[in-house]
Amino acid sequence: MTTSPDVTTPDWQGLVQAATLAPSSHNTQPWLFRIGGSTIDLLADRTRALPVNDPEDRELTISCGCALLNLRIAAAAAGLRAEVLMLPDGSMGDLLARVRVAPTAAPSLDAELQGAMAERRTYRERFDSTPVDPDVLRSLAEAAASEGATLTVLETPEQRLHAAALVAEGDSVQWANPSWRRELAAWMHPRRRGDGLTLPALAVPVAQMVVRTFDMGNGVAAKDRQLADESPVLAVLATAGDTPHDWLAAGQALQRLLLLAVSRGLQASYLNQPVQIASLRPKLQQLTRRPGHAQLLLRLGAPLRALPATPRRPLPDIQLAA
Repeated sequence: MTTSPDVTTPDWQGLVQAATLAPSSHNTQPWLFRIGGSTIDLLADRTRALPVNDPEDRELTISCGCALLNLRIAAAAAGLRAEVLMLPDGSMGDLLARVRVAPTAAPSLDAELQGAMAERRTYRERFDSTPVDPDVLRSLAEAAASEGATLTVLETPEQRLHAAALVAEGDSVQWANPSWRRELAAWMHPRRRGDGLTLPALAVPVAQMVVRTFDMGNGVAAKDRQLADESPVLAVLATAGDTPHDWLAAGQALQRLLLLAVSRGLQASYLNQPVQIASLRPKLQQLTRRPGHAQLLLRLGAPLRALPATPRRPLPDIQLAA
């Protein structure tokens, strides 16, 4: 016999912990949470911004949108109804969303995605070459649409070839920029730090020096072009507008489709160079043959091996006093 969860006193720490399992650029984890009464506030931690890679905090906001979706999923799994007010202080504030939770008797299908949160990985390796079921791709597109975004699979050889070329061009532009390389190097951390692009502790100083010093754009571009060419699925996540509200919607759409993908045996990673270079971003959107603003370029497929979870910051570091 099963019993309903006790929601008289929500497990606030559990909800926040679930939210932190979201992906973020360079694993910066740019979020803060404030618990008060029956609400959880989600705030941008702009001290963890990437001013060269992400000058408008667009990807930072998308990352926080992913955390917001995880929070909603965790609330549903706990038998709670989550009412979300986005950008309560306007689009320029750090308060990105206020989530009010209350017990509910209505079951939610969202709860079924809870288990996928801990299994999701950013899979930067080669995928199995097996094609992805078109029905699964349709369900991922529907998941994105339910959050106000569009997912367009680049299906033709011409679309995929052009996307791979944009990725390679973006690599060349970024690696030629010393400021971008310094920013990337600054986020190479040993695992014990709990964030960043993790490397063995002894390798970090050497890797940072190499990245800061050498333009490796040609080599990285060739590798990323091959990854794009070999990925079973390349898809563009886009929104109708390009405001902080749209970026939050994109993050929630991304996380919903990622969790659904995990439940179908898939993982994903990103080739976001074309959306990080202003001159390339419209060209990526044009490949979709749809109006809108490209937010992310995803590669999806079945992983060849299980990867460990990336580290997370301790909860005390991401919680603010009410």
